[in-house]
Amino acid sequence: MSATLAASGPPGAAGPVRGGDEVLLGFTWALRAAGVAVSQDRAQGYLAAVALVGAGDRRATYAAGRATLCASPDDLLRHDQVFEAWFGSPHELPRAQPTPTTTTTYSALPATDADGSGGGEEQDVVRAAASDTEVLRHRDVATMSAAERQRLAAMFADLPVRAPLRRTPRRVAGPRGRVDASATLRASLRRMGEPAEIRWRRRGVRPRRVVLLLDVSGSMSGYADPLLRLAHRMTCVLPGVETFTLGTRLTHLTRALGARDPERALVAAGASVPDWSGGTRLGETLQAFSDRWGQRGMARGAVVVIFSDGWERGDTSLLAEQVARLQRIAHRLVWVNPHRGKEGYEPVQRGVLAVLPHVDDFVAGHSLATYARLMEVIARA
Repeated sequence: MSATLAASGPPGAAGPVRGGDEVLLGFTWALRAAGVAVSQDRAQGYLAAVALVGAGDRRATYAAGRATLCASPDDLLRHDQVFEAWFGSPHELPRAQPTPTTTTTYSALPATDADGSGGGEEQDVVRAAASDTEVLRHRDVATMSAAERQRLAAMFADLPVRAPLRRTPRRVAGPRGRVDASATLRASLRRMGEPAEIRWRRRGVRPRRVVLLLDVSGSMSGYADPLLRLAHRMTCVLPGVETFTLGTRLTHLTRALGARDPERALVAAGASVPDWSGGTRLGETLQAFSDRWGQRGMARGAVVVIFSDGWERGDTSLLAEQVARLQRIAHRLVWVNPHRGKEGYEPVQRGVLAVLPHVDDFVAGHSLATYARLMEVIARA
């Protein structure tokens, strides 16, 4: 036991510390005061475990407390806080912090001041700004002014992004699943043969790769800047995101979007793509992607997202063939069309008709609100 551990005692205890057990019992009292349900049996199990591993080993004492005194993730958090405070600074025992709650109140009537004169000017400004922001979220990004695009760029930082997950063969400890007989037996041995809590194992999960293919042809020029910001946001948040542009040629943009600052990343991306606002050869560029990158493993088992309006100047049969090929090697193929969510839109373009039978999700992508829904589609893939 460290010197600090040996010299510490319960807050308010009179006189010198009489022994190591008093210090350990005091820790269990402090833990109970912090909100952890420490029963007498658990406290005795903790003393036995510390005696077994040796009270002089601070890390072993810490592990023994987590193993014998805690029964939930919240208990583990409180244990760590109390352990740090108790054995590091005995006079600053933290209290369990209540979970912060957020309550949103909606009113059908305008707010009034104390003198009944109606909402103040400051409240009116806040409401107007909130309403303006909500309108901007649903605006078509291709029709925005330069000032509106600047405001929209700042809003990308709040876009919720979650990684799609895949199960792995490796099993890890968890709150449920299959019984881990070995871990349960080891836990029982650490308690001198006393029955221990049953340990469980379940299959682990890992983030699934996401591949973004952005159409930068002339018909998509109004969406190029927001799409690059979306790709940069995903690259910063998710592991293993790969980004390419499609036009008259294929360009790998992942390295250019690696800068943390979005403006620097977009400048680097702009300098890397030679065919901005050019023609469209979707079938040929998708074939180049599959031959060079996709077939070799980048798209295999990944969530592949294609941003395009489907205006194909080349052979649509080649486009359909390459999209079907991509769907076979990908885990899920998502096609994002900027016109999909607009009123009166009908998928009558030859390119769109050719690819629809081979995509798993055909979603809208013309506003920040539709990008947020796209993030949900990717997270659930």
